[in-house]
Amino acid sequence: MPKKRRVVAWVTMTMDGYTSGPEGPAHDSWLYEHVKREASAAYFEAIWRGASTVLMGRTNYEGFYSVWPAITRDPATDPRYQDLGQFLDTVEKVVVSRTLETADWSNSRIARDLEAEVKELRGTPGRDILVVNSASVIQALLRADLVDDLRFVVVPTLLGGGLRLFEEGIPASTWALAQSTVLPDGAIGLHYERA
Repeated sequence: MPKKRRVVAWVTMTMDGYTSGPEGPAHDSWLYEHVKREASAAYFEAIWRGASTVLMGRTNYEGFYSVWPAITRDPATDPRYQDLGQFLDTVEKVVVSRTLETADWSNSRIARDLEAEVKELRGTPGRDILVVNSASVIQALLRADLVDDLRFVVVPTLLGGGLRLFEEGIPASTWALAQSTVLPDGAIGLHYERA
């Protein structure tokens, strides 16, 4: 029997647990300043290179699609970001949404039933299924007990409000620390595996 693919939830958040501030992701300068750093890019690259499917919610999909194709085509873009852009262009992208009508980015499709989709993906050949910074999708997968790895980057910022990753209703579970990484800007990368 083939080995089940791992579901890896990857999120960048503040020290007080927010994935975006009260005004939404477009106003999260703390996040953009962090991800532009060389060490952060190298850390993220190690995560996405292990995936052959990217799973995200509608908001993240629309945000990524609005910027990455242009970044990828811009000859002035740093080669590491061009590589990430090419990965995002070519990787299988599954967008979880009840309202999105079309997914026009190459190799994208819409999934209406998150649990059924992830269970099916886990049984297909491929590398990791990477859930990219989509708090609502990660929360739903934790409730369904479908997350194998939690990958956090905790940025040394306090927002005091916004969208939290962990809200009431997330079931209790136990995790083991697989790796921790201190990045030069004071952010900490944490990799937990299901215990």
